Formats: sequence, structure tokens, C-alpha cells
Amino acid sequence: MKTDNKIYDLVILGAGPAGLTASIYASRYKLDHVIIGKSIGGLATDAHKICNYPSEKDISGFELMEKIKDCALHAGGEIVMDEIIDIENENGSFTIKTKLEKTFFTKTLLIASGTERRRLDIDNESQFFGRGISYCATCDGPLFKNKTVAVIGGSNSAITAALHLASFAQKVYLIYRKDQLRGEPVWIEEAKNNSNIEIIYNTNVVGVDGDTKLQKITLDNEHNNCSTLDVDGMFIEIGSVPKTVIYDKLGIKLDEKKYIIISPDQATSIEKIWAAGDVTTGSNNFRQIITACSEGAIAAESIFKYLQLKG
Repeated sequence: MKTDNKIYDLVILGAGPAGLTASIYASRYKLDHVIIGKSIGGLATDAHKICNYPSEKDISGFELMEKIKDCALHAGGEIVMDEIIDIENENGSFTIKTKLEKTFFTKTLLIASGTERRRLDIDNESQFFGRGISYCATCDGPLFKNKTVAVIGGSNSAITAALHLASFAQKVYLIYRKDQLRGEPVWIEEAKNNSNIEIIYNTNVVGVDGDTKLQKITLDNEHNNCSTLDVDGMFIEIGSVPKTVIYDKLGIKLDEKKYIIISPDQATSIEKIWAAGDVTTGSNNFRQIITACSEGAIAAESIFKYLQLKG
């Protein structure tokens, strides 16, 4: 186990927009801190096009997160690419152990672990993952050039995934369980006007089948007098769930959906632990890149004030 016994002012858990922005502010406040994360950007990197982030008329999620990362590093932040496997709260400080056998000690914690893709939880879903089933249209879309694919979901992520895939695929089915899409009107209008996209309402995918790769999906409603669709790929865009399992032992108060309950200053129910971004109940549950950045900034300021007062 690698450790230098250094005690940080702050360890930020997660390198998405919340964690990186918190680092920028922590550097401005001269807090000795480090970010620990498995990857840069989190789910934000999956967005093929972002048109609502101030200063950026049109940018991919990957490009935007690279810019924010560069800002964090330029400000003085340190990023460790690793995975947290254990956290201990002992004698007023925290001990963090990672998958790469490193140990970190810190006075305060900021949880900015974000969310992960929600699964359909149907038979054979795992079997066909990487063999036709994907959770990232940006990553895998080019593999389906001139193919037929389905996108499951009706929110912004599903609609923009369908639009992105329509630039590669010959046919895109957008399948949603309700009677109308619930994304932003501008995206809905664009999807409805795209000749490569066919929207199927009031329908769920209840089965997947194929030989060595996905070939067919089963619906719980008939479409054109048939309850199955022949597809080469299926992209699941039905929302996300918070990544809070590793923090359960700390006793942090969660809501019924396992999101971390926070106060206006981003503090959790446990002293010296704050949370920011999509993993929280903050920002009126409006989980956007800009709100994650906002929560990260607020958390960093709150931690700075706390350390000034408490030491």
C-alpha cells in the first residue's frame, strides 16, 4: 500500500464537472487537495453535442470536459486516475484506499461521484453488451453505419442519442414507454423532422435475441402488426442512478432513490463531508453540467469557510 502520510485539506472523489470545478475553486482558496477518479468527465463525456453551456455554441461532451480539466490543472489541481475501494472515518479525519493500492488522508471529503447508466434489467441484456447493446451512442455510434438501431428512452439523452445515430445509421427507432417525449422542445422537433428516425410511443422493450450478436428486440406492443423489430444495435438511454454504494458505510443520509441529501451549502448529514453534482438532491434535481459545476463551486467555498473556522 503506497502512502506518504500527507494529510490533505480536501480530497475530491470524482473527476466530473462537479469535482473538477470544485478543484478550480479549491486552488483559488489555496486548499491542499487532490481529485481521485476513474475517468475524466463522467457521463458528460458521452454527450455528442452540448448547446446550452455558456460560452460554447456547440461542443461535444468530451471536448467540454477536456477544457474544464485543463482549467483545473492550470489552477493547480492534481488528478489521480484510480478507483476508491474503501473509506474510513477515524479521529476526525478520513483514510481513503484505492484499487491501485494507494492511501490518502484528508481533513474533509467532497463526494462528486456522479451517476451511472440505468439498465433495462431484461434477460440477456448483459450477454449482448458490446455485441449490439450499448449505453453510449457517442462511443459506439460510428460502428453502426448504414445499420438499423433502436434507442430506448424519451428524455434529452435518448433524443440526442437518436439524432447522433441518425447521422450514421440507415434507420433509428426511438422507443419510449409514454405517449410523448419529455426532452427539450428544440430536440423533440429536430427528432420528429429527421427522416431517419421513427418514434414508437407507449412501448417497452421486453426481450433481446440473437446468435453471437443482437439481431432482434421484442416489444410489449405491436408495431406495424409485429411485436419484434430486427435491429443491429440497441442504445439504452433511460436515465441514471447515483454511485453511492462505496459511501454507505459512512452513514450519509440518502433519499429514497439513493441520492445524497444535501443542505444549501452542499453539506451532507456527516460533518466534514460535502457532496456535489448529479449524485445529490441539489439544484432542484435539475441534473445538468452547469448545475454540477455550480454545486462544485459552492461546496469548495463551504469547505474553505469550514476549515478557516475549524482548522
